[in-house]
Formats: sequence, structure tokens, C-alpha cells
Amino acid sequence: MNCDSVHECVLLFNKDEVLVNCQSEFIQFPSRQDIQLSDIETAALVDIGVLEGVSYYSGRLAGQVVYPGYSLIKVRQLSQYITGGPLNMAFRAFHILQWLKTNQFCGCCAGKMQMLPLQQEVSVQCEHCGNTVYPRISPAIIVAVFKENEILLARNERFPPGRYSVIAGFVEPGETIEDCVRRELQEEVGISVDHIEYFGNQPWPFPDSLMIAFTACYVSGEITIDDQEIVEADWFTADALPDIPDKGTISRQMIDWFIANRRS
Repeated sequence: MNCDSVHECVLLFNKDEVLVNCQSEFIQFPSRQDIQLSDIETAALVDIGVLEGVSYYSGRLAGQVVYPGYSLIKVRQLSQYITGGPLNMAFRAFHILQWLKTNQFCGCCAGKMQMLPLQQEVSVQCEHCGNTVYPRISPAIIVAVFKENEILLARNERFPPGRYSVIAGFVEPGETIEDCVRRELQEEVGISVDHIEYFGNQPWPFPDSLMIAFTACYVSGEITIDDQEIVEADWFTADALPDIPDKGTISRQMIDWFIANRRS
């Protein structure tokens, strides 16, 4: 993914989609000059920071107009096209924009909230009482469980038909991350694990998560799905996997690691 030669990227969103230039072989975000030349109508742009010399801005499209040379793609699908810092900045832009939308007024006095200069911190402050609010980040675990040469994969009710992934869930108040791993596996599929080890992490602004990934080893229990979030679950070998998440996601990274290291 390359930005314009002026070293800036503007990420423009319409609900859960982002505007990209589709005239190139690679995903490209427009610059402010591109926006002006193309007469793309936007709401006010928000400065979200600089990465590797590139300034990033975020904003909302004023309408659903089709602009020649541009198209809208799902923010969730960006991980198929870009990785690393640029992907994280796109997620950051989406996260901050969603947070600003739900924090326009003070929860203490209903006064108007104003975003502070980014050089100070990422926050909004009430013009009346001074109440300061920071972006909410919700920690969530995601865990790949191994049983000999098999991996546990489950299908969430919200997944596309046939799609399976590893187990995930939000950390609850007063709970350690490791306790969350154990609880989620017990609640959703009825199994116990040990040897819980850190794997990696990924910002995931759907709506405001930080996915913290672990691997674990099966100890006991028969798969018993909760029939609320999880509708199917089973053990799979590396040579007989179902449809799995897109590349670039932390869940796919874990499954790919399993394929590379546990192939039967």
C-alpha cells in the first residue's frame, strides 16, 4: 500500500466501509489533494497521527456518491490487502472516528466535548466541566487449542456459512487474561486446557477491541457448544481444515502457525 507522494493518507468511511483508489494494482488511500481534485464530499477531517513519515487523517463521507476511480471496501477486509503499520493506522482511524461519534457530549453534565490536540493525548474534554474521556479499548482473548495433531475450531453464529475460527471472548472485570481463556473455553465448548502461552496481539476496532492471542493444550472434556454464540465446533487436522478467516487477521496467523508446525 502506497500513499501519495505528499506523504499523507486520508481514510474516509461510510459506516463500516472505507474509500480506496481502485485504479492501482495495490490498495491506495487518497490524499487531501486527491479529495479536492475528485470533489469528494467529506465531514471534518481528524488528525490521527504520523507513521513512518506519512500523516494520516480520518473522516466520514458526506454521502454514498460513487466517485470514478474509487470504491468502498469493508474495513474488516483490509487485512487481505495491507499489513503492519498501515493496517494498524487504518484500524486506528476507524476506532477513533467511532469513538468520537459516541462521545460528542459529556456524560457528567451533557456539555459539548472537544477533541484535544493530538500532540497532547488522544482524548476529548468537556468545554463546561473539564471532564476528560479517552478512547475505550476492550481487551479480548483469542486462543488456539491443540490436541495432539488437531486444532479446535468453532463456528460463531455471526460468521459466514461454513466459516470456522479459534475461540475468542472479552475479558471481564476482575479477571486475569489467563482466567478469561479458561472461562471462555469452558463456557463456549466445555473443555479444560493448560500450558497457556502468549502468541501475539492485534488491534481490532469491531467495535473497540485489542485481541490478545494465546495457544493452549487440551486437558479434558467433550466438546459441548453453548448454542448461543457457538453453533458448531470440532477438532481438525492441518490437512482437513474448513473455511478459515482471512489472511492478516490474528486468528488466521494462529491457524497458519498450526499448519506450518503441526501438519499430520
